[in-house]
Amino acid sequence: MIVLLIALALAIFLLPNLWAQWVLKRHTKGRNDYPGTGAELASHLLRRFDLKNVGVEVSEQGDHYDPIDRVVRLSPDHFNGRSLTAVTVAAHEVGHALQHAEGYAPLIARSRMVGVAQKAEKLGALLMMAAPFLFLLTRLPGSLAAVIAVAVISFGTAAVVHLVTLPVEFDASFNRALPLLKEYVPPSDMTGARHVLTACAFTYVAASLASILNLGRWLMILRR
Repeated sequence: MIVLLIALALAIFLLPNLWAQWVLKRHTKGRNDYPGTGAELASHLLRRFDLKNVGVEVSEQGDHYDPIDRVVRLSPDHFNGRSLTAVTVAAHEVGHALQHAEGYAPLIARSRMVGVAQKAEKLGALLMMAAPFLFLLTRLPGSLAAVIAVAVISFGTAAVVHLVTLPVEFDASFNRALPLLKEYVPPSDMTGARHVLTACAFTYVAASLASILNLGRWLMILRR
């Protein structure tokens, strides 16, 4: 049963990511009819919405919006690219900047929880591995159960963060980026833009499901 759950988690996580990579690559062809690159569109949109305190940077760490430094970061291909994928990803990250400016509650909650969840997940994995040794060393009644309970809570925190991430990503994609893109790309490209945004969203759905399955796997182990 555990092996089946692991295989299912891998399938849920890997297949959407592979599909997302295929969709993004499919729309990376340069477009001479586009007036600017992903970085130029991001900068234009930030000026349009008077977000003068938000910058745009190239990053090797992937596309994301940093709410602490207030900067939209784009991978080199999307920063310099003049393609449907580049401008769509740029619009999506600007969508996060707009959420931040509006005080969008799920984004604020995710920003506060991410740092805690990352530390909690690492602590949980460490405690799970150390639990048998701690029990052998202490021999205290209930010590093993207490350590495992803390570890499970830490994994649960990570799962909650993934779930909070979903409305944040869907809102940035379909309520903010997609309407904006209708003003900047040809109507014939809107289906492709929606596919790119959907592909990106599916990676977060997969991460959420994988996190929940991981928590469930540990709970099943504990029942034995």
